[in-house]
Formats: sequence, C-alpha cells, structure tokens
Amino acid sequence: MKTVDLRSDTVTRPSAAMRAAMLEAEVGDDVYGEDPTVNRLERLAAEMLGMEDALFVPSGTMSNLLALLSHCARGDEYICGQHAHLYRWEGGGAAIFGGVQPQPIEFEEDGTLDLAKVSSMVKPRDYHHAVTKLLCLENTQGGRVLPLEYLDAAKECSLSHGLALHLDGARVFNAAVELDVPVSVIASRFDSVSVCLSKGLGAPVGSVLCAGSELISKARRWRKVAGGGMRQAGILAAAGIHALQNNVDRLAEDHENAQRLAEGLAGIEELAVSQAQTNMLFVTPPAGSADRLREAMAAEGILLGRGDSIRLVTHLDVTAADVDRTIDSFRSFFASH
Repeated sequence: MKTVDLRSDTVTRPSAAMRAAMLEAEVGDDVYGEDPTVNRLERLAAEMLGMEDALFVPSGTMSNLLALLSHCARGDEYICGQHAHLYRWEGGGAAIFGGVQPQPIEFEEDGTLDLAKVSSMVKPRDYHHAVTKLLCLENTQGGRVLPLEYLDAAKECSLSHGLALHLDGARVFNAAVELDVPVSVIASRFDSVSVCLSKGLGAPVGSVLCAGSELISKARRWRKVAGGGMRQAGILAAAGIHALQNNVDRLAEDHENAQRLAEGLAGIEELAVSQAQTNMLFVTPPAGSADRLREAMAAEGILLGRGDSIRLVTHLDVTAADVDRTIDSFRSFFASH
C-alpha cells in the first residue's frame, strides 16, 4: 500500500528526471566560486525573482539566518510574526550568531502583520533601545497568500521607518501561482527573499537567498562562518535548477488537491476544517481525539502532522486518488468512533 504523507511538502522524493539531472551535473569547488551548476542556479533564481544576485545554501533556516545577519548588526532588531518560522522554528540563530534581537507581534487572521502595530514597535533612536533595522514577512503564511496591495503597504511602512524588508518566501512560488503572477512581482517589494527548493518544488535539499549584490556578498561570508560553504554542490544545485524549470506551474495541482481535500473533509460533522488557499489546510478533531486519529490513519498508510490542530499539506507525491482515499479513511474513522 502506498504511504500518503500529508505531514509536509518537505517529504517529496526527487523524480527520475531530477535524479538524472543530478547525475549529469558538471561540478567544481563552490567555495572557490568554481561550480558551474551552482553558479547557473544562482543566476536562474536571481533572474526569476528579479534580483541582482542569489546565494545557494543548504536550508531555508540558513537562508533566513544569513538574511538577518546581513541586514542587522549586533544590538539591532527585526520585527516579525509571533509564529513566524524564522522566529519560532529556526533555533534563535540570529540571536546566537549575531546578537540580533527579535521583536515578534501577533499575526492577523489572514497571515498579515498589522502595519500600525509594526509602526508602534519600531524603537525610537535612543541608546536605551535596540536599533530596529528590518521587517520580516512570510508568504505563504500557514498556506495563506499575502495580497499584493498589502505588500505595497508593507513596503511603504518599512520605507517610512528606514527599515529593510525581508521575505521568508519558503513557499513564495505557491503564492505566485495562486495570484497568477510571476514570482518577481512579489519579490519586487522586498530587499531580500528566501526561497526553499525542497518543499513543493521537489528538490531534495537547498534554498536560495535572493537580494542585491552587496547584501549577497555579506551573506556569502556569513554562510562560510555558519558552516555552509559547500564544495562540489552542483549535484544538489542541478536538482534546484530542475525544480525551478519544471515544478513551478504544477504547484496548481497541489492547490487543487488541497481544495479537494478540504471540501471532502468539511462534510465530516466532527471536524473543523480551514479553507485551503494554496497547498495547506488545518483540521481540528474533537478534543482528545487527535492522537487516536493519527494512529488510525497511520495504520491505513496515511501520515498526519502533529498537534491538536492538524496540518495537512499536499505536494507532488500526493495525487487526487490519494486525496480521495484520505477522505474515505477519515470518514471511516469518525463513523466508527
């Protein structure tokens, strides 16, 4: 029986075509700047996002870390969402490595940050305070897409306070597909954008930080300091190139499957089901039943995320038939409980 893994879009497996591209990749020493495939990936990513330059790194955590360290110095701070990935789920790297202080605020229901609250959190230029340097947004945020009009307002807000603007765009291509715009339209509002290649785009590893050449030069040094200098990394970069050239438009299938899953599960009276805007939805079963539900689904070969509000994520290894099978398994569970 096929395992249907809905825990995350990080669980994707490289396709045969992607593996072939990796096998055939021309390589060199990337620390010397001599890996032609890495260089090609960085040029491709920068071009797609409309940025001057890009840097290939092992993970989204490192990509965000390098952005924070490059925008901010020791004693500076960045503003972000209380549950933002770069604040809550990335080990406090900016504080550990760079003495950079986070200033989190609560997300709004739509995944935005209230820009009036953002403004109120910008510290006065007074030696009693950390120096506010950066505003960080996340798109998508919990599967929700930030509207372009909001991004314009966020850019205006950041400029009015002399802040740089960074996007944790781990799933920014999902946002672009949902908005039906080139990803560069979203990226144009930001000074730096982190893009994950190993989520819905299907590469086995890697992220790309895209920004101006000056910031990427700083980030390249911080990558070395953080242990992210790689040698014959073209084998990995080839997977990223394949992902960017072949797996962007197909993200729409993941969105359709998430919508199909949300609609099917919404018919189960015991479940509270969130709307699926991109490839992600959340279901909340009756109190105390989440663990039993997970165990029962695992016995059926369906893997669910942790927590009482369970995240379900569709991706390139999840088909419409897998979605229907999942809906049937949920129905059977609640019919027997």
